[in-house]
Amino acid sequence: MEPCLVGLLSVGLILAAVIVGVHIGVALALVSVVGLWAVIGDPAVPVEMLGSAAFHGVFDYVYSVVPMFVLMGFLANLSGAAEDAYDAAAAIMRRRPGGLAIATVVANAVFAAITGISVASAAMFSKVSLPPMLRHGYDKKLSLGTIAGSSILGMLIPPSVLLILYGIVAQESIGALFAAGVLPGLVLALVYSLGIAAMVRARPSLVSAPEPGKEPFPDRNGFRTGAMIRGLPILLLIVLVLGGIYAGFFTPTEAGAIGAFGALLMALARGRLSARGLWHVLMETGYVSVSVFFILVTANMYSRMLTISRLPNMLCEVLSGLPLPPLAIVAMFMGVLVLLGAILDSASIILITIPIMLPVIKALGYNPIWFGIVCIMAVETGLITPPFGMVVYTMKATLGHEVSVEDIFRGAVPFLLMMFFVLGLLLIFPGLSLWLPGLM
Repeated sequence: MEPCLVGLLSVGLILAAVIVGVHIGVALALVSVVGLWAVIGDPAVPVEMLGSAAFHGVFDYVYSVVPMFVLMGFLANLSGAAEDAYDAAAAIMRRRPGGLAIATVVANAVFAAITGISVASAAMFSKVSLPPMLRHGYDKKLSLGTIAGSSILGMLIPPSVLLILYGIVAQESIGALFAAGVLPGLVLALVYSLGIAAMVRARPSLVSAPEPGKEPFPDRNGFRTGAMIRGLPILLLIVLVLGGIYAGFFTPTEAGAIGAFGALLMALARGRLSARGLWHVLMETGYVSVSVFFILVTANMYSRMLTISRLPNMLCEVLSGLPLPPLAIVAMFMGVLVLLGAILDSASIILITIPIMLPVIKALGYNPIWFGIVCIMAVETGLITPPFGMVVYTMKATLGHEVSVEDIFRGAVPFLLMMFFVLGLLLIFPGLSLWLPGLM
């Protein structure tokens, strides 16, 4: 069988396997072994390659960044960082039109800088920010859409698990990717905030007066000052971790370890951490990290299989010969990622598509750091897109019978459109993502 045909079939088989529920790591491993067997003709070779990939992969120093930031996120979550971030933002913004919704966006942006997982943000802020917004008379769809849309910031603003995953698969600097994600994440948060203000101004009925006696936040300077003080340790932790990376004081792995220690101190200082709680956090960190390691090892095997099949080379030749400007080809790739985002989880899409798309992007002369950011933006639209919007179903599971899936999807539509707007800005103005890495 022709090697390129084997490569094409392998992509289709992996997509089909993941859609029917096979774990992405298992799908990558099985299809890679069978694909290499079909190309090379000797079943012993792919088995040896899988063992080699497993042994050498997990001993790569860059992999240690995963458990550090996962641990930091779990500890920060346990310390009550989300509640403090929301209280501080709400204390400042609550008197502005749509202020509590904008506060949710701001708090999610802050929380994203210490967790890096969108579904964690969605689950947390469904409990933290939805009740005050509803008590204050906010439209339910606007409130749900704000939480769903702003939770996406967790995968764009560093330290994002997807940025780490892309960096390892693409063999690019994780520190540079972290820097590249900051400005686009802040721009998206700003666009969300302006969009909320515009919606409230156009339809004042979206924000009615609070129910009598149910003002969600006391109108006292003492409350505002206390909320700001409680939010200060979170900001200091973010500045320490991300500032240390950008200034060159720490590697991403060292920054993750320092951040985890800082989050541990926060949890201890607030009396939120028991021995049982610490054990639970460590176990959850281990489960997540081992799962990610397994996926990365099998993704390494998959990349080798694609290289041997020469599918990326063939794709480069075909697309280079098309009478299309390079940006049109990138836009085609974004369309594919958006469609896949509606039916697959984000990590699977990155692992399956990046080994195929990245050689083409490099051949077209584009920066792989920039491409990583636009890829993640495109993939993340799937988190709030039917039929399998993971953030939407996370919110539904958290809130139960209080809300319907239809209300969340409908509320998220304006935020989905704003995401596409920012994605367009990133495609047209690459400097939005490349300016900060250029300063490092």
